[in-house]
Amino acid sequence: MFWLLSSLLFVALASGCGRPSINPASRVVNGEDAVPYSWPWQVSLQYERNGEYYHTCGGSLIAPDWVMTAGHCISSSLTYQVVLGEYNQAETEGPEQVIPINPEDLFVHPLWNPNCVACGNDIALIKLSHSAQLGDTVQLACLPPAGDILPNEAPCYISGWGRLYTGGPLPDKLQQALLPVVDHEHCSKWDWWGSSVKTTMVCAGGDIRSGCNGDSGGPLNCPTADGTWQVHGVTSFVSAFGCNTRKKPTVFTRVSAFNDWIEETMASH
Repeated sequence: MFWLLSSLLFVALASGCGRPSINPASRVVNGEDAVPYSWPWQVSLQYERNGEYYHTCGGSLIAPDWVMTAGHCISSSLTYQVVLGEYNQAETEGPEQVIPINPEDLFVHPLWNPNCVACGNDIALIKLSHSAQLGDTVQLACLPPAGDILPNEAPCYISGWGRLYTGGPLPDKLQQALLPVVDHEHCSKWDWWGSSVKTTMVCAGGDIRSGCNGDSGGPLNCPTADGTWQVHGVTSFVSAFGCNTRKKPTVFTRVSAFNDWIEETMASH
């Protein structure tokens, strides 16, 4: 029965997802303004402080009532909301859906260790307090098949509202940047990330374009042969020496290493 439930869940996740109504063009460091609503599964995870909500991380809508983000984005001491259909955070443009999050609906991977980001498992799921309304500006992300590994230089895009450069400002408009994949063989070389990069991670980008603070939890969007997009990565960490440090590409949690945990968590809650 569990196998059947998992299979049905995978089919549900795989169908009707990953096809933006508005095609992405081609800040994230050295990125560009994204075409509005061209990454319709992108969410803004926001925390409450003194009655106001502030962007802290990105995320991906993977089911009408589930968001995938990074484990390090979640704190049990904070109150969160998720904003879907967001583009310019400085304006209310109309498509936004603001959904509160109940504290008991935050599910961080049980092996995530906040004192050891390089140990991996930097992934979390958030159950929304009510389902998203899907349409042109809010759509579901597709997830890759379990165990799927991208080849070196696969052309993926990071998207998010992270800092435009190390220590720099947060952008109002959603940013995107082309980050070619750096395969594990290259990324784990001693003068790159070495043993800090595990096989359950994906490296992408380089010393010109990268993720930065505020992009955490957001998607690494990768095209497929049939024209859909899959979210292969959850933005995890960059170098302490700066967001776009040479030989230190942005590191993502590899989604295809966690399909079982994602399916089990969603099925049991």
